[in-house]
Amino acid sequence: MDSTLSEWLKARLDEPSAEPSYRRLAQLLQQAILSGQLASGTKLPSSRALGADLGVARNTVTHVYEQLLAEGYVVAQSGSGTYVADTAPERVLAIDLRAGRRPLRDHQRLSKRGRRTIEMAGVGKQQWGAFMPGVPDTTEFPLKVWNRLQNRVWRQARPELMTYAQGGGYRPLRRALADYLRVARAADCQPEHVIVTTGIHQSVDLAIRLLCDVGDEVWVEDPCYWGVRNLLLSSGLKPVPIPVDDEGMNPTPRHLARPPRLIICTPSHQYPLGCVMSLSRRRMLLEYARLHDCWILEDDYDSEFRYGISPLASLQGLDPHGQVIYVSSFSKVLFPSMRVGYMVVPGPMADFFAQGIAELYREGQLMLQAILAEFIDEGYLGSHIRRMRGLYAERRELLIGAVRARYGEALPVLGGEAGLHLVLGLPHLKDDLAVSRRAQEADILTRALSGYYASARTARTGLILGYGCVPHERIASAFETLGSVIDSFGTVRPPA
Repeated sequence: MDSTLSEWLKARLDEPSAEPSYRRLAQLLQQAILSGQLASGTKLPSSRALGADLGVARNTVTHVYEQLLAEGYVVAQSGSGTYVADTAPERVLAIDLRAGRRPLRDHQRLSKRGRRTIEMAGVGKQQWGAFMPGVPDTTEFPLKVWNRLQNRVWRQARPELMTYAQGGGYRPLRRALADYLRVARAADCQPEHVIVTTGIHQSVDLAIRLLCDVGDEVWVEDPCYWGVRNLLLSSGLKPVPIPVDDEGMNPTPRHLARPPRLIICTPSHQYPLGCVMSLSRRRMLLEYARLHDCWILEDDYDSEFRYGISPLASLQGLDPHGQVIYVSSFSKVLFPSMRVGYMVVPGPMADFFAQGIAELYREGQLMLQAILAEFIDEGYLGSHIRRMRGLYAERRELLIGAVRARYGEALPVLGGEAGLHLVLGLPHLKDDLAVSRRAQEADILTRALSGYYASARTARTGLILGYGCVPHERIASAFETLGSVIDSFGTVRPPA
């Protein structure tokens, strides 16, 4: 066995490798032991003999044996030598529970919840270009200002800013956000009500973990953002699709008869259709939540960008009973990879949420939060939003103009009064998913409207077109390309 082992080791040590010889030797011996080539109880050659056979120093082999001993691959018997340790779990291996089973494919090794999550995933491989929805123009971000603030914060770095976050986030940022939200969104909040998160996804995840149990029903808009629906399903909750009309979420008497645990809505700019929830509908939801002890989660993802009129007041600001949890982020107003969001939680619940986020996610990013606090306090957030609102308004007009130039009034444009996207209706087509796929082949990124509905039976067809990250000069030509794709599926007819 000694000569066979030596020959096997030498042949492989002679193969080209960037690894040092002692590490390669250790890996080869581990491989031989784990594969059973070196059976339990086999005596290894002495370090002197193996070193001579392999043409390496005895000390190298000694070092390898010591490493194998430390890791439990071998045992040393004083005066006798080094032997392969008995590490195989024989009692377990003797019971072959997989006998007769077919090998599982990779996706079958996921849990049912995991498979559902992956099958429903809506995230795209590309996140930049015409007409990717929901993406701001990151090239316009004031990097020089940010870098100056970042350098200042890091020069003054304190140890407490380099550890885990506690208490809901960096206190000065929570204060800056409370001040900003009271003015910009008419929110009713104090710094202690603000919880800093890594974005809307985490905010929603934290809310459903702390407020809902497996099997609870949650109202969601229909259509709604696919990410929220997937979060609910992966957490064992039951999304109940509530139809949306021109006034927002519109529950039927059948829905009202079964109060949910949580209501998730986008009242200031419904996603993706773009309508605004009416005051009467807002008051109805608030009163219903009070009567039935439901929570409302208000997703206010891009309300800063409203064209022609001032941004609308938040639903949270109308809530006198503490039933609304407000969530938003900096993904649209600054840049998505920052991954900073925030929640406004009713006073009595704020401490629970601060404890929950620290316990579940071990929050950090305090240095980033400190930079952001200074960015807000020194007025840069407000000026950046004002400048980008004007830029996005121009791009919106250019895109609507491109639609009208090609189709006139034949195709409806929905939700173009706010945000970073609009919806181009395709009432003459049944398969907007096919249009979206072919557009992507032409290097145009869109999302099919029907994919945001809970049921294909009630889904409207259309394309969600983002204009935030599309340069002015690119919009007309990109839409001409998209128009050619649309026309390849059938003739657009004027409305009756």
